[in-house]
Amino acid sequence: MTYAITQTCCSDATCVAVCPVNCIHPTPEERAFGSTEMLHIDPVSCIDCGACADACPVDAIFPVDRLSPSQREYADINAAYYRDAEPAPVDDSPNFHAWGSPSFSRVLPSDLAPLKIAVVGTGPAGMYAVQDLLLHTNAEVTLIDRLPVAGGLVRYGVAPDHPATKKAGESFARFHTHHRVRMHLGLDVGEDVTPQELAEHHDAVVYAVGAAADRRLSVPGEDLTGSISARTFVAWYNAHPDVPHDAIDLSAERVVVVGNGNVALDVARILLADPDALARTDIADHALKALRAGSVREVVLLGRRGPEDAAYTTSELLALKHVPGLQLLVDDHDPRTGAAIDAAGPHDKAAVLRGVPLGSFDADRAPAPGRRIVLRFHSTPAEVLGTERVDAVRTDGASGEREIAAGMVLRAIGYRGGPLAGLPFDETSGTVPHERGRVTGMPGTYVAGWIKRGPSGGIGANRTCAAETVSTLLADAVAGALPEPPHAPKAFHRLARRRNRRVLDAKGLAAIERAEAARGREAGRPRVKLATVDELVATARRGRLLR
Repeated sequence: MTYAITQTCCSDATCVAVCPVNCIHPTPEERAFGSTEMLHIDPVSCIDCGACADACPVDAIFPVDRLSPSQREYADINAAYYRDAEPAPVDDSPNFHAWGSPSFSRVLPSDLAPLKIAVVGTGPAGMYAVQDLLLHTNAEVTLIDRLPVAGGLVRYGVAPDHPATKKAGESFARFHTHHRVRMHLGLDVGEDVTPQELAEHHDAVVYAVGAAADRRLSVPGEDLTGSISARTFVAWYNAHPDVPHDAIDLSAERVVVVGNGNVALDVARILLADPDALARTDIADHALKALRAGSVREVVLLGRRGPEDAAYTTSELLALKHVPGLQLLVDDHDPRTGAAIDAAGPHDKAAVLRGVPLGSFDADRAPAPGRRIVLRFHSTPAEVLGTERVDAVRTDGASGEREIAAGMVLRAIGYRGGPLAGLPFDETSGTVPHERGRVTGMPGTYVAGWIKRGPSGGIGANRTCAAETVSTLLADAVAGALPEPPHAPKAFHRLARRRNRRVLDAKGLAAIERAEAARGREAGRPRVKLATVDELVATARRGRLLR
């Protein structure tokens, strides 16, 4: 029985590398790679070996005959990619996919001395860079994060009801204790040590710090109490230490979410999820308690464009249709919405909304009983209304102005990178100027991930991004273009400990992992996260003493 790739595909192409018959596409060498929402297995060529399923870091690949009811659509999604792109095979004979010519983009001299590399950031971009360096060179890595725990967006950005996606962290964790890695968790580059000091102790520094800010709506009333960023909400329910336990008030019955990307779907789904189902995940304890006591019954998603141009992926919208007890409604205030759904081809994004009720809702009154998401396309927020806190949102569209009563507004219109001390910064794009990862005007300094390319692409997109950066770094090393550091990494380790006595290493991280897993076993959950810096540091130190 052939295999199929499903919703949680991270597109990092690990599966492509192990397929013996080249039946998973697009590959990183193909022009379409990065432009599709997921990778696809050709059911005609697949030989059912299961190598891809074993290699997948996020458990996204299954035999077609073992797909759950909510996943069965993916058998056709995989097959349609080839049916639409290639001539149909004759008499069900296999599609033979041509292998590309061998490519050796890196050629390192055998006498290249071990490089001393610092990587700032333990999220996917940083860890893909670390993985590349450790597996393909003899580099020694200093791994740094400002938080006392590793993971970045895998730990603090993935929704708790997407446990398979979080498994990507397990593939990265094996490098935390690698004999050529030294970890410094809880060390802030810019506060505890300067970028210049970091550079003075290493041959090169890779910054993979993500995008820690968010885009604003720039409308009146945006700063009222109850108007917050989706980034803050996501961090809150994932137990991020930067967000207080009481940061979110869920007393409103209706919430307006501005945006219709995957993050918007995530926050809408969590707001309306069954708390008993969330209690089987690693959601923050304080968030679970607030959701149990909360009053939210309806979430209105505002999209500036139509359903054919929505930013969410098809797989995330499909998953939303299978949430038990959750109703979906497409607001028909603009006739273009229904027309786009009717005109959509079978594999177009808007076609997923066929069968979803199309109608109006009473935006002036409290929502009806039950749990419902309203998708309102062709609608732009013009003002957040209220005196001391949010009371409503005024929208503009072709059908005119409309006020939607709501007690909370979440803006989910994208993240944004912030300036890094000592590095150039482009305010327009929210990124560090670079050339293939090499920071402009700063030899030996590199960037990877969202701070390099902007906040686009999921976990897997960081693999090719980090590979490009590492390739540039290695080319500079071979060319003798890296500055000679005046100090050794060991001196930096001593400096870091002097500047911040609470810095943790891999053993401290392991103690945190053990403690969270133990708390999870007691509660019947995968883990119960520690939610403050003090808790994390104290647990790490106590765990090391007990060992």
